[in-house]
Amino acid sequence: MHADIVVLPGDGIGPEVTAAAVAVLQAAARRYGHTFDFHSRLIGGAAIDAEGTALSDATLAACRKADAILLGAVGGPKWSDGAVRPEQGLLRLRKELGLYANLRPVKTHPVALTASPIKSHLLTGVDLIVVRELTGGVYFGQRTRTDTSATDLCEYTVEEIERVVRRACALARDRSKYVVSVDKANVLETSRLWRQVATRIAREEFPDVRLEHQLVDSMAMHLIARPREYDVIVTENMFGDILTDEASMLAGSMGLLPSASLGEGRLGLYEPIHGSAPDIASRGIANPCGAILSAAMLLRHSLGLEAEARCIEGAVADAIDNGALTADLAPAGTAIGTEAMAAAVIARLEVDCIAVELRD
Repeated sequence: MHADIVVLPGDGIGPEVTAAAVAVLQAAARRYGHTFDFHSRLIGGAAIDAEGTALSDATLAACRKADAILLGAVGGPKWSDGAVRPEQGLLRLRKELGLYANLRPVKTHPVALTASPIKSHLLTGVDLIVVRELTGGVYFGQRTRTDTSATDLCEYTVEEIERVVRRACALARDRSKYVVSVDKANVLETSRLWRQVATRIAREEFPDVRLEHQLVDSMAMHLIARPREYDVIVTENMFGDILTDEASMLAGSMGLLPSASLGEGRLGLYEPIHGSAPDIASRGIANPCGAILSAAMLLRHSLGLEAEARCIEGAVADAIDNGALTADLAPAGTAIGTEAMAAAVIARLEVDCIAVELRD
């Protein structure tokens, strides 16, 4: 297979973790006889500095033509007070490409459990996925600002809710047929609409899927207290952003978690959920596993390469289980760097590819 992949390294540690992910993708391509062409473009603060905008029209056009997009991270204190902010590029990209569903899987690794502040016995066997609505809500609503007040409008349409709930229920059909929809229906009118629409979609279109509702504040508590009970969680934009950062502590580090932003077609945007981490940028110590696992999701969802995706996921798990740990996970004095972590995954790749092929 041949595929054109746009790489948006972005800011901070973004260039380091995307370079690691590209190296793993190239190794997988060699193993399976594929050809991936990578095209690097600017986004975020790097684009502001070079092009005066967080996402140029030329970069957006390149993304539209690509088979998939791999992103690092955007943002940093350098651009925090400017009229143009790095995050505007990412928000525009999601909106323009219609990438309304953000899939964020959370799966624990036994060796990494000690890095979590949560008791290990609560974490063993956690395997859930959050489906976050990505192009609506308060992040895209009308805003006002005066010297004495500010407003941010949260707005959702029935169609926006329907499509993301359908995506979550379809995912659940291939898992445990259990979905929890998270809202704030005791206070917010948008959440009352959300709950009504989610109930109807599940009842009429997915009668085999069990749907439950949970208020976001209680969900935040339950996600820590009993995370093994959950499988597919679907929620609106801001709640999903907050809950998945919380959920990263289940895995031990935000650096482990990938994401896929999907729309109606095959084109998707793939990125680790962490930020640009400017405090550790250019030090070669960032954890690239979230970016590498995002690359595996790219293979699965945009290119339809399931065996290759599972091969990379298995290689990451094996590398971690065999003690390849970056500074966010490792005991003092035992950490390896970003490039060494990518090399450890690539070293396991051949073994795991054979194992996947034998299982298939």
